[in-house]
Amino acid sequence: MGRLSSQRHFRYCVDVKSGRHFLQIPGPTNVPDRVLRAIAQPTIDHRGPAFAALGRDVLDGLKRVFQTSGAVVIYPSSGTGGWEAALVNTLSPGDTVLMAETGHFAALWRDVAVRLGLRVEFLPGDWRHGVDPEAVAEQLAADRDHAIKAVAIVHNETSTGVTSRVPEIRRRIDAAGHPALLLVDTISGLGTADYRHDEWGVDVAVSGSQKGLMLPPGLGFNAISDKAIAASKTARLPRAYWDWAPLVKDQTSGGAFPYTPATNLLYGLREALAMLLEQGLPAVFARHCRHAEATRRAVRAWGLELLCLNPDEYSSSVTAVLMPDGHDADAFRKIVLDRFDMSLGTGLGKVKGRALRIGHLGDFNDLMLAGTLSGVEMGLAASGVPFTRGGVTAALEYLAK
Repeated sequence: MGRLSSQRHFRYCVDVKSGRHFLQIPGPTNVPDRVLRAIAQPTIDHRGPAFAALGRDVLDGLKRVFQTSGAVVIYPSSGTGGWEAALVNTLSPGDTVLMAETGHFAALWRDVAVRLGLRVEFLPGDWRHGVDPEAVAEQLAADRDHAIKAVAIVHNETSTGVTSRVPEIRRRIDAAGHPALLLVDTISGLGTADYRHDEWGVDVAVSGSQKGLMLPPGLGFNAISDKAIAASKTARLPRAYWDWAPLVKDQTSGGAFPYTPATNLLYGLREALAMLLEQGLPAVFARHCRHAEATRRAVRAWGLELLCLNPDEYSSSVTAVLMPDGHDADAFRKIVLDRFDMSLGTGLGKVKGRALRIGHLGDFNDLMLAGTLSGVEMGLAASGVPFTRGGVTAALEYLAK
């Protein structure tokens, strides 16, 4: 083989990647083969009896995962649609909403509320802690006229790897004797961390298909309390597509939709729910906690800094890592992608370029985590980021216990 031909052959070998891409962003997550096969079924008549049975199956399964006996509705949408639905079904123009700055997605939800004509009291945050229950209590205690109609918080802040303590927020609302609704974004929390809709007294929960539910993007969810249903009857924000009323009527009575549903995603949802319930929710949550702790041990062994500062608020689905001063997180991510065909989550908003995110949620096991952390450690060495070797070893020692 001539020199020029050898060079072309070498470039071909370098450019064409073998093996499977590692998708380690905190959503969309890896879609299991069982779910992919389910999605590949032929589409059926969404007004027929087979679809009604599919609708009932997924609604029953979602109630078990949300841990609620109340209504759950499904939208062909992203989680952002679920945000809007939670607001427009419960509030009126000019109503006040108490929200908290825990990260990029909390800020985006705030922006949605403002654009809808709501007045937002936004508790400031440093993006390294969850919602401060005492700050919520103080705001509610000062609100003697009950101008605040809802408290809206993010359960698991995907941009920072910080989990807010929802039950403590609920207790502060109750202790204040305040009638505000509690709205919770659990888009990256559902199916990865313990979430108890009824027990925690949440009025509206928002979630999506592409995180712990192991599906492609395309489905948004609201779990709804009776108090929220009652509020929807007097809420005056405009709503048409997002209106709960026809969804609750059709989906709870016969598993139908008032418009064309995402049938094949619902096939996948039924299979994903079956997988979660076969393993058992406590085991699912324990698996996520275990992988999160192994990841944090690797980060500490490398000598890097976790973005989340409170151990009581560590996320079980994503770990955000701060890069040392003078080193760009996105440049590091590019090296990892180019060299090892692994995608890590980018820093968002205030931590753009300063942080990277390691997703360890959904259809995930010990060997996948070992490969992920090995890719990060090799990337640290290849990029010249100062670190101490041994993070993978620390994680494997923990996993082997």
